[in-house]
Amino acid sequence: MSLAGPAPVPTNPLRLLARDLQAERRATVPFPPGETSFSLARTRRFERDPLPLLLDLYERFGPVFTVRVLHGNSVFALGPEANHQILVAQAANFRWREGHMGDLMPLLGDGLLTIDGDFHRRSRRIMLPAFHRERIEGARGTIEIETATALGRIRPGEPFDLYAWTRELALRIAMRALFGLDPDRARAGGLDAARTFEGALSFYSQDYLLQILRGPRTPWARMRADRAKLDALIHGEIARRRATGERGEDLLSLLLDAQDEEGGRLSDAHVRDEVMTLLFAGHDTTTSTIAFLFYELARHPELVDDPSFVLEHAVDETLRLYPAAWIGPRRSVEPSVIVGVPVPGGVPVNYCSWASHRLPDVWDEPDAFRPERFAPGNRERIPRGAYVPFGGGSRICLGMRFGQAEIGVVASRLLERFRLALIPGYVLDVRQMPTISPRGGLAVVPQPRR
Repeated sequence: MSLAGPAPVPTNPLRLLARDLQAERRATVPFPPGETSFSLARTRRFERDPLPLLLDLYERFGPVFTVRVLHGNSVFALGPEANHQILVAQAANFRWREGHMGDLMPLLGDGLLTIDGDFHRRSRRIMLPAFHRERIEGARGTIEIETATALGRIRPGEPFDLYAWTRELALRIAMRALFGLDPDRARAGGLDAARTFEGALSFYSQDYLLQILRGPRTPWARMRADRAKLDALIHGEIARRRATGERGEDLLSLLLDAQDEEGGRLSDAHVRDEVMTLLFAGHDTTTSTIAFLFYELARHPELVDDPSFVLEHAVDETLRLYPAAWIGPRRSVEPSVIVGVPVPGGVPVNYCSWASHRLPDVWDEPDAFRPERFAPGNRERIPRGAYVPFGGGSRICLGMRFGQAEIGVVASRLLERFRLALIPGYVLDVRQMPTISPRGGLAVVPQPRR
């Protein structure tokens, strides 16, 4: 069996729209109850602020319901039991590749986020050694050095955008620690990788109708131009490593040398796709988590001054309130039953950690920032499947331990040196595509700790 990837999935928006409509017509099982009429107002609510909409539908229709967004019906399943069934018990019946996670393919390509089945298992197995505990410990030196350099650019009393600061730092760490890429060499060549990545990802926060447009000067064209710049960096490093035989203790080296039992190797294109996917996952989620963590700590400064404060618990609570990978879009293979509700085959089915983490019948004071929920004795009482910021089952986030270590170092060093206060009058506005983050950044004022 070779290491060749699956056949490409079409990305033409009109073909995808037609696919969804055909799947609805072919459904042999009725959709769960919900709001299924066409509504541009509902579509705008979902793309701008989906959390209140999903919580309202949960209250009205139960844990499994249908909502029509733009042209098509999507099934949502919320809560501990639904999460467990989609992520673990019935995971084989819900594919990522044909779900709306495939919308990321035009930028990221065909990496771990969008492949399924045997090829996903073999690809994950290839990359797993890069995330073993000893490799993560070995990367701490890089994390500490990059964090110290970034901290040196913060001036007490001078406001700065914590989200942008963390994005650049997290991408530098991912480039160096995971792939052995030199961000300074990239910048010397005229590429600001963090800014370019942010520009490319901003395509997915555009209005749905704008994402459909093609042609010069459209959001699509700008995203593809940013992708081309990032591709030049990654393909250049792949070619250099192939030519020189240089290898290191990094994920790129593992991907270049990976072989199956028949001697098959990953193509340069697939190596590129995995690098892009993990650069995205390795810096975007870290960036948003640190930003939201310090947003909440700025609103609750008494927590940090409490001798019993535990940073790990505060990070866990941040991931409950603001899970970066807020939605898990799948497509069902066959008709199934989720929490006792029949669901058609061949249609979009989503779990949503952001909404599941805010259910009032699961979490006491669900909107309150209470890190003590995750203290010993309390954490054990959280129902199975209720807390899923990293997904679950065989597709649980591969880089979870690396991300936790990185967040721990960066947050600890920030807390040691500064108290961060929000700009007066700041109101959080959450952007949710493709990962949730503070829309417009997070401006803070740093003051030195005595």
